[in-house]
Amino acid sequence: MQLTDAQPLIVAILSIVVFLALCAALVLVTVAARRPRNIPLATAAGLVVLSLMVVAIVPWNVPLLGGVLIALLATALAIVGGDPITRRILDIATHGEVRDGTRGGILVLDSRSDDKDDSDRVHEVLRGGITIGYLERIAVVAALIAGYPEAIAVVVAVKGIGRFSELANSAARERFIVGTLASLLWAGVIGALVRLAIW
Repeated sequence: MQLTDAQPLIVAILSIVVFLALCAALVLVTVAARRPRNIPLATAAGLVVLSLMVVAIVPWNVPLLGGVLIALLATALAIVGGDPITRRILDIATHGEVRDGTRGGILVLDSRSDDKDDSDRVHEVLRGGITIGYLERIAVVAALIAGYPEAIAVVVAVKGIGRFSELANSAARERFIVGTLASLLWAGVIGALVRLAIW
């Protein structure tokens, strides 16, 4: 049996391994979605990185049907998994000191207010961050799969312009930068994995 004869079998085995690793990662991030925990999220991230290493090291192209399944599964993992991953990284970065608002933002003190009562000075910024994160990850993964990584710059620019007026507070700036980088990194790694696997 020559190496060329074994190649379809190797591709099939690697495709199944990557598919199962991505399935396991999706299950782990879904379980951790309500209360992000280090162990399931680190395991999911490890499975994604391991899958990326497999498709980067072994030169292979997944058959069309397998490629479509891996692309759909990976896209779901990037979108759904980015939320608990980003929230956990934000909790670690802020040491849990930033309070969440009721509309998906964070509560910060308004330093311009002269009122002595803290309840009057607290307002919510970065509202809708969870929804924006989902849209951001969809755009990043789609851009990478389509072979147009330049679109990521457009996503970051639009997000930065849209949030510019809310970044006067240091807590908001930190959350914006850390959250954006974590979300982009997660989606970028998964998008690169799919791109390498199917092209």
